[in-house]
Amino acid sequence: MKTAGVAVIGGSVAYHFGMPYALGNVPGRKEVLKIGLIGCGGRGTGAAIQAIKSDPNVILTAMGDVFEDRMEQSYEALSKAIPDKIKVKKRDKFLGFDAYQRVIDSGVDVVLLTAPPAFRPGHFAAAVAAGKHAFCEKPMAVDAPGVRSVLESARKAKEKNLGVFAGFCFRHDAANQAAFQQILNGQVGNVRTVTGFRYGGELPSDYSKMQGTGLEYQLRNWYYQNWLSGDFIVEVACHSADMMSWALGDEMPIKAIGSGGRQQRVEERFGNIYDHFAIEYEYREGVRGFLFTRQQRGAFSRNTIDVTGSEGDAHLVMGQLHEIRGKHPWKFDGKPNNMFQAEHDAFFASIRSGNPINDGEWMANSTMMAILGRMAAYSGQEITWEEALNSNQVLGPKLEEYDWDLQWQSPPVAIPGVTKVL
Repeated sequence: MKTAGVAVIGGSVAYHFGMPYALGNVPGRKEVLKIGLIGCGGRGTGAAIQAIKSDPNVILTAMGDVFEDRMEQSYEALSKAIPDKIKVKKRDKFLGFDAYQRVIDSGVDVVLLTAPPAFRPGHFAAAVAAGKHAFCEKPMAVDAPGVRSVLESARKAKEKNLGVFAGFCFRHDAANQAAFQQILNGQVGNVRTVTGFRYGGELPSDYSKMQGTGLEYQLRNWYYQNWLSGDFIVEVACHSADMMSWALGDEMPIKAIGSGGRQQRVEERFGNIYDHFAIEYEYREGVRGFLFTRQQRGAFSRNTIDVTGSEGDAHLVMGQLHEIRGKHPWKFDGKPNNMFQAEHDAFFASIRSGNPINDGEWMANSTMMAILGRMAAYSGQEITWEEALNSNQVLGPKLEEYDWDLQWQSPPVAIPGVTKVL
């Protein structure tokens, strides 16, 4: 694992360790880059602000969503935050399930893909087909066929020299970058275990604003429908899975086994997702990874990564403490940064350089790692990486099937030992 990690530093993710991108020293800096926002929720609005602030010559020219109220709320917030950079004409505010394509076709250079995860593979494929650089918010898919689609689109993007950037923002936190560089350089020795905790409370939703079971209700409460979100282990705890992968040089596990269920989310309004998971991943040479995540009101919150090696261990508390104890003690004492802004700074600088970053393979694999965990927990079975990645289980409808008359029945809450995932 140590050797694999060192190799990665010199490869595709080298930029994660603070490689400089000076906007003043790259070609094409004065050329205006036009951005299209696809998915106008809170994360999309934030991503648009950060993208625009990453470069002095970036403007927003198109927006797309299925809900007009969400789009207008986003437009208003953006216009207040950065009024001189919002150049979205009324005709370039696109509504409907085909809004993504109309944004892509509107003449933009870069698209921000921030709709619910179920739409990411199709939106990404369309962006690449049209020759657009794409920022892809995490996660990249909700099922294995979606992941395979993302991998294929990323391959095509590389052939076209298109930028593909992952919204795995913790890879752009300054303390994380310094700590993971220490780990991958062997400062804890040979890694034996990696453990991720992502504990939090319940999330707000729109269920109080309307009632029903139709498509609009499901989309406004997409987080609680596993066919739209992938369940919260995929939608949120994918960050922890990604950092676990990062610590192991982005090597994927051989297999996984796990458990999960619902203790607080017992009401129908919470859809069909779990509120806790515990997953064990097995890697080559007997290395183990453990991912624990829950979302329960009133419970203790924790967001940590712990790495145990042959010569020490690393304890990383997001936003608070990053240290290594053992043969090579170390503690981060640098200046914190805004990881959300940093990721867009890196992306747009790489586009300006003519060598755009392509995160495609590892961002798909990190997503698949979380999906593997969900599959193991839902089924109660031990599942290999190959079985999961090659699965043909599709959770939701095809992108072209969406319309307001669609009646999609969410599957029942998974029962370990009963539910089939393969």
